[in-house]
Amino acid sequence: MSHPQLLTPEEKLTPEEKLTSEEKLADAKKLLSLPRIVVICGSTRFMTEMNEADLRETKAGKIVVKPGCDMKSPHELWSDPVEAEAEALKVRLDDLHRAKIRLADEVLVVGDYIGDSTRAEIAYGRSLGKPVRFTHPEVDPDA
Repeated sequence: MSHPQLLTPEEKLTPEEKLTSEEKLADAKKLLSLPRIVVICGSTRFMTEMNEADLRETKAGKIVVKPGCDMKSPHELWSDPVEAEAEALKVRLDDLHRAKIRLADEVLVVGDYIGDSTRAEIAYGRSLGKPVRFTHPEVDPDA
């Protein structure tokens, strides 16, 4: 079942407001002396690889944000038998991940497979001017 994509607050802004918003975020990061922030994207089938990438990026002195839930693995928090509630959770998690992409300075795509969700995350990051790196550069949809 397909669901309409809800616009995140950043997507509701005009181009001029976006620039101001991005400038404010960059200024705040500088004022706080924050290290670079990297967001990890990819299929949750690569959660082990994402954890390894998190370790490498953290060791390199970066703040790392990544998917926090693997809804493909059983867990009581999303094992609700009502499918509509699981779908609503997926929409909320997708919105949250787009917020992580907006927060980040760069995107790291993990894994040797790019599905529709990851392809959309890559496109979103690039639309915001974020550099995108790949653990498997051969899967870059724009290569």
